[in-house]
Amino acid sequence: MKMFSNNKCEEILSKYGLNGNVLSCRAFGSGHINNTFLINFLSNNGKNIKYVLQAVNSNVFKNIYEIMENIRNVTDFIKNKSVESKFLDFLQTDNGNTLYVDDSGVYWRVYRFIENSVTVDMPETDNDLYQCAYAFGKFQRDLADFPAESLHEIIPDFHNTFKRYRAFLDAVEKDICGRAHKVESEIDFIKSRSDFYGLLDEKYRSGILPLRVSHNDTKCNNVLLDCETRKAVCVIDLDTIMPGFSVNDFGDAVRFGTSTAAEDETDLSKVHFDFDKFKIYARGFLDGCDGLLTDEEIMLLPEGAKMMTAECGMRFLTDYLEGDTYFKTEREEQNLDRCRTQLKLVSEMENNWDRMKACVSEFTGK
Repeated sequence: MKMFSNNKCEEILSKYGLNGNVLSCRAFGSGHINNTFLINFLSNNGKNIKYVLQAVNSNVFKNIYEIMENIRNVTDFIKNKSVESKFLDFLQTDNGNTLYVDDSGVYWRVYRFIENSVTVDMPETDNDLYQCAYAFGKFQRDLADFPAESLHEIIPDFHNTFKRYRAFLDAVEKDICGRAHKVESEIDFIKSRSDFYGLLDEKYRSGILPLRVSHNDTKCNNVLLDCETRKAVCVIDLDTIMPGFSVNDFGDAVRFGTSTAAEDETDLSKVHFDFDKFKIYARGFLDGCDGLLTDEEIMLLPEGAKMMTAECGMRFLTDYLEGDTYFKTEREEQNLDRCRTQLKLVSEMENNWDRMKACVSEFTGK
């Protein structure tokens, strides 16, 4: 669904009380799940306004109404708590719903386009990286008092790393594609760290790691930046907000933002963990949190980075062993290459472990 008619756009927008003419409609953003369009709309009263129209992927998300309930509750909370914080403002249909289901069974939603904003797939400057980190930290701060346990769990056990590890072991044992013999060193690498994978859950059960609202997709392109000042405007793509851990949100961003190469780089000599970028991201994230995190959470930020990187590595390898059925691939062994970059990053994090721990300890005041 890369493009569709202006008449179809106008039909959908009319359900949200928007009557007028669509001047243009184009594919928008770099997301791989939902189909997103930027609409330039001239209303019947003469106003020219831009809207973002999305077709939600019901093959990926089976609980779309629960997703929208999570988003509505979180954005309403932010709206009532802080007049300074911006957020995606989803429109409601005439009957009060944020979703409209057309005759083909497609789920649509509409929100106002935030003018003078831009996203970047990769930070172009250190300030971009800092601002993205700040935005996700501020997201934590804005929702500090929100009852995280009241959110729907959109993807059960999404970051249950030890459960991911058990799935990996099962894939190794079954070896349905006969690939295990090609990746013995990667299998051994993951197995040798098995004692680590349950750490964050243990900290949660012991009361050290609090349950918070987690975004669960903390890539830089999920932050809007002001076109002129390049300051963070707001966090977007809230489909996977769930109860979770602050250190996981931090860690997934570090996994992506501190690598010196693409996630599927085939030349591992180009793949490194950039400690300087880790320092920038840690400062931005904690500045955004503005004192919210406990000292114990802060000291677990490196564990969050290592955990999310290791988890992604084992997920890529699991999919490779099972025949590349989950992650989209464009070439043979792409999932294996993805796995190897993640394991290289884990190894380099371990080599920088004392520096990472010393870096975050500076923010505890101890």
